[in-house]
Amino acid sequence: MVETMKKISFVILFAGVMLWGCGNGPKSGDTVKPIESDLVENFDSESSAKITFDEEMHDFGNLSAGENVSYSFHFRNTGKKDLIITGCSASCGCTVPSYPQGRIAPGKDGYLTVSFNSSGKAGETYEEVTVVSNAQPGRQTLRIRAQVGF
Repeated sequence: MVETMKKISFVILFAGVMLWGCGNGPKSGDTVKPIESDLVENFDSESSAKITFDEEMHDFGNLSAGENVSYSFHFRNTGKKDLIITGCSASCGCTVPSYPQGRIAPGKDGYLTVSFNSSGKAGETYEEVTVVSNAQPGRQTLRIRAQVGF
């Protein structure tokens, strides 16, 4: 009997929560205001920001083990809205990207610098940097390559 009462109480409680939760959404006829943000856009290729890199792959060539090198990838905003780079991540801790903060107007350019530390590497090495922005597409991958000697 007690077990049955617990089950009935749970069902009533669950039904009450579901009914209460369903009543808190927009009502018929309400207008739902969209999220307004510079980073949330209708990614229409005709009107969005667009980041265009001169090259997406850089070869450092032959490096000595432990050598630190950097390369600056040149890019231009070829879109129609301000470009905002929101972040960069590298595939390995040996690779550190740095990017411009703030807005890059249409037609303007900038540099994204990638530093590579060859310590602990040997032979042919490939690393990737993922660039996240409000551009179309929202993610792009840059690559670096090095041949690290012993």
